[in-house]
Amino acid sequence: MNDEIVYGKNPVLELLKSGKPINKVLLITEGPGGRNQGVISLLRERNIPYQFVDRQTLDRLTNRERHQGMLAYVAAREYASIEEILALAEERQEDPFILMLDEIEDPHNLGALLRTVDAVGAHGVIIPKRRSVSLTGTVAKTSAGAVEHVLVARVSNLVQTLKELKSKGCWVSGAEAGGKGAFEADLTGSRVIVIGSEGRGISRLLRENCDEIVSLPMKGKVTSLNASVAGSVMLYEAFRQRAMCEARGTKHD
Repeated sequence: MNDEIVYGKNPVLELLKSGKPINKVLLITEGPGGRNQGVISLLRERNIPYQFVDRQTLDRLTNRERHQGMLAYVAAREYASIEEILALAEERQEDPFILMLDEIEDPHNLGALLRTVDAVGAHGVIIPKRRSVSLTGTVAKTSAGAVEHVLVARVSNLVQTLKELKSKGCWVSGAEAGGKGAFEADLTGSRVIVIGSEGRGISRLLRENCDEIVSLPMKGKVTSLNASVAGSVMLYEAFRQRAMCEARGTKHD
C-alpha cells in the first residue's frame, strides 16, 4: 500500500475544501506574493503542515507528471480529537488509557504500536503534527487493520496537551532509562504513557512535564529497545495491572 498523494493546484485545492484529512502539503519555493499565497492561507487556517521544496523534488515524487508546484499527502484515515479519546474512555466506563508518542519517525514503529494499542484496549494515541510520522499508507499496512479501530489525535503542542490531560486527572508515565522499574510502578488509573523518539528519547520539556519516569529492566548488553518494542511492553504491563485491578473489583483513585 503506497501513501496516497494528490497533485496539481486545483486537485489540492478541492482536497483542502473537502475537509478530508491531510498529513502534509509540499509547495515549490516562491517569494512573497507568489501564486500560492491563497493556498498557504488555507493551510494555515486549517493548521495543516506544509513545506517548501524545489521543483526537482516534486518531479521525482510525481514521476514528472504535471504537478503545478503542489502536492498533498492524504491521511489513511480521519484524525480524532483529545475529547473523542476521553469520551471513548467514559463510554466504556474506564479510566483513560492513552499512549503519547514524541516524534516517532518510522512508520513501521507507529503501525506496530497501533496494533498493540488496539490489542490492550487503550483509548487512543497522541502524535505531534510536526517532526513525526503521520497516518500514512505504510502505517496503515503495518498496523494490520488497527488504524481503522484506534483513535489517533494529531496535536500542535505535546507539552500543552499533556498539561490539559493532567488537569483532567491523568497521571503521566514517561518511558526512559533511569526511572523506577516498570514492573514495580503503578500503571493503573487514568494514565498517559509517553514513548520518546527512536534516536533522542523523550524531549526535555515533555520529560519535565511527566509525573514520573519509568524504565524497563535490561539484563543484556544492549542499552535500549526499539521504540515500538518498548512501547508495547509498557502498554502490556499497564494492561496486566489494570486487568488485575478489574479482577479484584478495585479501581484506582
